[in-house]
Amino acid sequence: MESKILKSTIQFSVYLPDGYDTSKRQYPVVYLLNGYTGDERDWIQFGNIQRILDEEIEKSNVTEMIVVMPDGDDRLYMNKTDGSYAYEDMFIQEFIPFVENKYRIRKEKQFRGISGLSMGGLGTLNLALKHHEVFGACAAYSSAIFAENEVLKMDQTAFDNYFGRTLTKAKGLSDKNRLTEDYKAYNVLNLVENKDAELLKSVKIYFDCGDDDFLTVGNSLLHIALKQKNIPHEYRVRDGAHTWEYWRTSLPIGLAFISKTIMR
Repeated sequence: MESKILKSTIQFSVYLPDGYDTSKRQYPVVYLLNGYTGDERDWIQFGNIQRILDEEIEKSNVTEMIVVMPDGDDRLYMNKTDGSYAYEDMFIQEFIPFVENKYRIRKEKQFRGISGLSMGGLGTLNLALKHHEVFGACAAYSSAIFAENEVLKMDQTAFDNYFGRTLTKAKGLSDKNRLTEDYKAYNVLNLVENKDAELLKSVKIYFDCGDDDFLTVGNSLLHIALKQKNIPHEYRVRDGAHTWEYWRTSLPIGLAFISKTIMR
């Protein structure tokens, strides 16, 4: 897709269910996001999405759906805070309409889900909860949610290479100076705390994290924040770490969760 907002070409991969070419039906859609340093091919090459989804559909665990995998471009799925690279705007304003006009996709909120791992897991949660009117359900795996003390202790190079790519005013900062207003706007924990509970409840939420994952604390904090606000959600801690072996077992669980929203 040629993006006018980003002035660049957006690469994406698409899973089409068996029979798409010969049917006339419209399908629900899930936008499936890759993690940091990944691209639009990750879920195909490492996630075995075609085999997993074919099998889950055959077993009737997951409804027939179209899955769209855009390249996240390591921009945290949000707008760069200096205004130079509005990825979130591109995704909502250009990419979704482009895809849903190109393929036979049902365009109502109920039939639109979003999912992803790590950076893409947090992108999933931020996009779904921020744009509650767009997405009916979300499923996130090993989401890149950090406790504040973890952000403060992060190695400077690691902080700048990850957060600094998008949160430009935070780049180079240390200690509590890193917790800028831009960072707080990016942090899903702040989003949950400050957004109207009834709007958050309009999105069905699933997320999980491995018990040996370095992101387990942040994910637990999200569970607590949602619980304290009485926001219905499904949270699972399963055996595993920050690996494709874990995410390949998360994917069918998350897509089955989204399917329940579609088929309600």
